[in-house]
Amino acid sequence: MNLPGMLTPDIGLIFWMALAFIIVLLILAKFGFPAIIKMVEERQQFISESLTNARKANEELASIQAKGEKILCEAREEQAKIVKDAMATRDAMIKEAKAKASAEGEKLLQEAKAQIQVEKENALREIRSQVAELSIQIAEQLVMEQLKDDYKQETYINSLLDKIEK
Repeated sequence: MNLPGMLTPDIGLIFWMALAFIIVLLILAKFGFPAIIKMVEERQQFISESLTNARKANEELASIQAKGEKILCEAREEQAKIVKDAMATRDAMIKEAKAKASAEGEKLLQEAKAQIQVEKENALREIRSQVAELSIQIAEQLVMEQLKDDYKQETYINSLLDKIEK
């Protein structure tokens, strides 16, 4: 089979192509590859530094989170303490208010009892006075009725005198 010339290269073409390839390879080896290797190493160093910085940042973040949790825990403890103190103060105030109210109530009750006793004594005194006055008026009316005539008066006076002498 006879293949066209483009598909089957001549030995001269292969030589020149190989020579061009070797020259390009040498130029790349002299100038290109060192630059590429340098850029790759710089990139590797940048990535290493970035990873180191990221680790440091993670450590700092963990430290900050730990500090934040510690501060939050302390704040919760302080809040609980404040609430406990407030409840104790509230209970003490309620207890004190109840004691004051009880004492004031007892005082008012005693004053009311004393007032009632005074009013009762005044009422009894007034009733006794009125009863005595009514008794005198009734006795006076009875004596006047019984002693209307002179004979009854004399008899009554004599009986009284007899009682006095005895």
